[in-house]
Amino acid sequence: MTDGLVISVAFQLKANTLERFLTLIRDNATSSVRNEPGCRRFDVAVSVETPDAVFLYEIYDHEAAFQAHLQTSHFLAFKAAVADLVLSQRVWRHRLVAVNEG
Repeated sequence: MTDGLVISVAFQLKANTLERFLTLIRDNATSSVRNEPGCRRFDVAVSVETPDAVFLYEIYDHEAAFQAHLQTSHFLAFKAAVADLVLSQRVWRHRLVAVNEG
């Protein structure tokens, strides 16, 4: 299955907030994949070059699944909890065209 919606997000965090942010985003990612039928993947990566930079990569079956994600209690709790940790964030939306697994 290659159809899907990819959401990628780049966060620049305030100094000394990375560990707290990672705890919160891990919980959000785990809940998303475990509890949301339309969420196929939710990866989190930390920059090797830039301190306090975090990148997310999410795959949803379709737009409606992503919109449902934005209304979940775990996402809303995450959003509120990280508001004071984030300096900036940028979101990109992509159409999935290929998946390469192993």
